[in-house]
Amino acid sequence: MNANRQYDLIVVGGGHAGCEAAMAAARMDLAVLLITGNVDRIGHLSCNPAIGGLGKGHMVREIDALGGCMARWADEAAIQARILNASKGPAVRATRAQMDRKIYLAAVQRDIFAQPGLLVHEDMVEDLLTANGCVNGVLTSLQQRFFAPAVLLTTGTFLRGHIHIGEKRYPGGRRGDAAAIGLSASLQRLGLCLGRFMTCTTPRILTASVDFHTMEEQPGDTPVPRFSKRGRSFGTPVLPQLSCHLTWTNEKTHAIIQKHLGRSPMYNGALPGVGPRYCPSIEDKIARFPDKERHQIFVEPEGINSPETYPNNIPTGLPLDAQIELLHSIPGLERCHVVRPGYAIEYDMVQPTQLAPTLEVKALPGLWCAGQINGTSGYEEAAAQGLWAALNIAAKAKGREAFLPGRDQAYMAVLTDDLITKGVSEPYRMLTSRAEYRLLLRESNADARLTPLGRRHGLVNDEDWALFEKKQSSLNLLMEELSGRRIRPDAILRDLCERLGEGAPATGMPLGQLFRRSNFSQEHMCELWPEFQNYPENTRIEAEISFRYAAYVEKQEAMAKRKLDANAILLPPELNYQDIPGLNAEAREKLSAIRPHSLGQAGRISGITPAALQCIEIQLKKLSRTVASD
Repeated sequence: MNANRQYDLIVVGGGHAGCEAAMAAARMDLAVLLITGNVDRIGHLSCNPAIGGLGKGHMVREIDALGGCMARWADEAAIQARILNASKGPAVRATRAQMDRKIYLAAVQRDIFAQPGLLVHEDMVEDLLTANGCVNGVLTSLQQRFFAPAVLLTTGTFLRGHIHIGEKRYPGGRRGDAAAIGLSASLQRLGLCLGRFMTCTTPRILTASVDFHTMEEQPGDTPVPRFSKRGRSFGTPVLPQLSCHLTWTNEKTHAIIQKHLGRSPMYNGALPGVGPRYCPSIEDKIARFPDKERHQIFVEPEGINSPETYPNNIPTGLPLDAQIELLHSIPGLERCHVVRPGYAIEYDMVQPTQLAPTLEVKALPGLWCAGQINGTSGYEEAAAQGLWAALNIAAKAKGREAFLPGRDQAYMAVLTDDLITKGVSEPYRMLTSRAEYRLLLRESNADARLTPLGRRHGLVNDEDWALFEKKQSSLNLLMEELSGRRIRPDAILRDLCERLGEGAPATGMPLGQLFRRSNFSQEHMCELWPEFQNYPENTRIEAEISFRYAAYVEKQEAMAKRKLDANAILLPPELNYQDIPGLNAEAREKLSAIRPHSLGQAGRISGITPAALQCIEIQLKKLSRTVASD
């Protein structure tokens, strides 16, 4: 390894953000060096071996639409896949899949090591190198210096990480891996504001010691849902599918947790970091919801041949003896053997309001942050940020326009905008409710929203582009057919209306408008027009959504268009908010700290009123007149 070699990008960390970023940047012809503390853990699923879910599955589809990797890796390793909220509207339907932990890891490492232009080095980054106010390299624990105009930190939970199991506390980035100690001091020395967060993981138990017969079996869906367009179109092999199982905590479980609550690091003062609201520890659930009689426990497989099982919904920092006691109180787990204890981990993070929309640190050009270091929680959130950063690093290196889709174009845009505009006071998790245009941001149309953008930035290859064009052509043809074919009275229609208990539709109405009837399905469309079933399933689904929700989609598109006007008004980076008349102290303080890039982003900052936005607009007009007169 030539320590003095100049790279285009140095990625620090081999988790989900780092792997996605490194692969994307190398495929966009950047020379990339990935530095990680443990090469064997590249792509490791540190906590739950599952990918997707509400909001999260949407981002996995978006990553795939842009030409990223997570969806393909997930399809290759999926041992159980389901569509969540299948009975609800399309905006909140999402794919979730259990992974074979080892197969996923192997798929990631295979591609990382085979990718041209991407080199891997095992070491710990201890310091950042700077020149002329810009970050231009790193110094490792082995005193190696590597140089690049862009350094991307994807350090996960490793920055000054400390693991807690009850009263025991020791340094670690995760169990079995060393923490990154020196890098936090380097960031603080360079002026970055750091926070302290925490999260928990569950104990892993011996599969052979679980009594699954007393639990409720939960099989996956058939046919097996896939994340990637390639998995659906090119026949990626489907692994043997395993069931998950459902059991519940009870009064005895809760009493045990209450008895040991004072030994938990979250409750005895040993752990000051803020934990995730939407994935709390089991002791947090019992303490915060004392009236709830029971909590679901999903007992999930770790792999086809894995001897371990993952009891989801029991993340904990309790001592090992308390973990064993509470597990033995749960039906089906009375004799379970704990292979690995659950633990809490606290770590440093960078307050994301210090980042530009591209995820570059505003005060330190050349330094970028993505993933859990930005205060997020979850594999999918991390991978989305890694890809976002890589696209922008490549755009900057090649002199292209930045990759900045709007909140109406992508969940990853909602994620990024929330982080840089609002900051975080607790680990951020993507939820469908965070998106104001979620009917526009469906899993099913991720490619229509983002694949052309990925193509323009050089990440979508010819094969995937041809696949996208074929799908869009098929959809356009189907929409034309459904719009052009008219309803005519016949025996099939009369029989169908009688079975549905509805009156006959108006003669001459476009056939597709029948989807606006709530109980009209694709099966009914096949009865009236048999050729409908000749189109691919994803094309039929998207056509149905287009007709059924047309009015709602149009309303959200109109809302998004109105917001575009404010987003198009860019704010100069040097704008002095202290000099703008009419702004109150709170507005001046927040605007000066966050330095929004547009009037639209300024309006999304908490406490910034419409009156404050008017003051900013007036100031911009004054400045433009001054420049014009000069």
